[in-house]
Amino acid sequence: MNDNDTPVDQWWLAQLGNTLIWARLRVRPAGTAEVLDSDGNTLSYDSEDTARAQLFDAEFVAFDGLDEEDALQRGFTLHEIQPPEGDDDTLQGRMVQSLGGRA
Repeated sequence: MNDNDTPVDQWWLAQLGNTLIWARLRVRPAGTAEVLDSDGNTLSYDSEDTARAQLFDAEFVAFDGLDEEDALQRGFTLHEIQPPEGDDDTLQGRMVQSLGGRA
């Protein structure tokens, strides 16, 4: 972590047809983690590893782990999408994105 008091955010995504579903994994300075899901719920976990395991179980992949080939196989390019931005209240309405008819 860059700063002992600053949480680290990681973006994850899942895909259902032509719909992307985002989740934000936030690692707290104490080592605990929370996931903001597409319904606006914040789910707490005892560690980053536990939170990651739950995301993997739900078929999410780390956005920063995708390369262009992975993205193309999913029906988009990395230049076309980006994680949603805003505070937690604003994010709730941005966590599900349509890819249109391409995927």
